[in-house]
Amino acid sequence: MLEPALLICESAPNVHLKEPALRADSFANDPLLVSDRRRDLIVRTCEPGTMTPKIPFLLLLEIGVYVSSFVCGIVTAASLTITQGNFGGLCVLYGTVSYNSPTESISVTGSSAPSLCTFVLAISVSVAIYCILATFYWIYTSCLGEVNSRERVSMNLTLGLSGVFQFLLLVTGCVVTIGQGSLCDSVTDVVPKVTSCKEAENRTWDKPITGTQFYTGLHTAGTAVWVNFFFWMLICVLVLIQRGPSSSHTVKGSRTRHRPSRIRNR
Repeated sequence: MLEPALLICESAPNVHLKEPALRADSFANDPLLVSDRRRDLIVRTCEPGTMTPKIPFLLLLEIGVYVSSFVCGIVTAASLTITQGNFGGLCVLYGTVSYNSPTESISVTGSSAPSLCTFVLAISVSVAIYCILATFYWIYTSCLGEVNSRERVSMNLTLGLSGVFQFLLLVTGCVVTIGQGSLCDSVTDVVPKVTSCKEAENRTWDKPITGTQFYTGLHTAGTAVWVNFFFWMLICVLVLIQRGPSSSHTVKGSRTRHRPSRIRNR
């Protein structure tokens, strides 16, 4: 009956093994050796402390940008959703308002189709989901310590996806920024003694509308979209650098080197 020999961690002498380690040279005369394929199937018994994952600096920087882009996507979606909720579900981008002199309150007389705000939310959430999945993927593979080939084709796909996201974020940023500007122009033109949208937050709005934070919410959403757009430009540059002829196309997470395992007769 065969049993797998125990793994020897030659570069980690202080590592505790789950079972007593056996010296590889004790099997020098053992005729039964493990083939390369079978050796890959042997379960390694070293504790997790023997893993020494290494992530290239450019990839580590790319992961950091992914995390930042995820945060921007969530901020955009949350800010726009809260603002839309405060206006009773109305999409106030490109909206118009009127001023009621007797009550000295502001009311919304026109709004965009809800699908416009839904488009902004969908793009922001989609980008955020991709970023968090990409982050988890690279962290997971680095913790496994396995060699992960990042071929030129994979980088080309990343560049193509980056271009698509940049285009969508550019459209989204224009929609939010111009839509907010259109609403603010209506506010400053109609409401007396108001020279900016920020001042209109302190004025009374007809119920059920709550306009105390409408400008802050739209401004935050727009800023987050443009920052996100910049992050994806940076991702594109990082991938291009890694894709260059002088860069390695293989991303490695390494374990400590082990001696070949053997199988011996019981």
